[in-house]
Amino acid sequence: MAETKQAYIEKQVVIDEIKDKFERAESAVVIDYMGITVEEADAMRKKLREANVDYTVYKNTLVKRAIAGTDYEAMAEVLEGPSAFAFSFDDATAPARVLNESMKEFKKMEFKGGFVEGEYYDKDGIAQVANIPSRDVLISKFMGSIQSPIANFARVIKQIAEKGEGGAEAEA
Repeated sequence: MAETKQAYIEKQVVIDEIKDKFERAESAVVIDYMGITVEEADAMRKKLREANVDYTVYKNTLVKRAIAGTDYEAMAEVLEGPSAFAFSFDDATAPARVLNESMKEFKKMEFKGGFVEGEYYDKDGIAQVANIPSRDVLISKFMGSIQSPIANFARVIKQIAEKGEGGAEAEA
């Protein structure tokens, strides 16, 4: 009996950990990770760590218990077979983007589904999210796009001012 109680306590600790990750995450992506070698898994984990993505393999039954009755319950439908979970707490597209790169590189694994900023996406939806650039890239592209017209405007004003000065000297 004590062993059963201990096992229950250990499972509850994991369930609480899973709940906490889902509640804090900007995004959570589930993949079928079968077919990758240990070396490939290590390389993928390194890339995920560099992107500040928490990557963990949990038992589907524990995840189902953790998300039961929550906003994340829709994910339960994809929790069959081997499942690994990638959580990001700051960059919503990072897990899908980094995992997608690994999938292309290894020609293995596939998305099952996930949540991005509270919205559930099936495997095709997560694949689309994977193609969205990181927040930093989007910001730099935006800044570049607004900087160009301002720089052009400044050059035109400068040319008008120089022309105006030249015209004033000619009159004098």
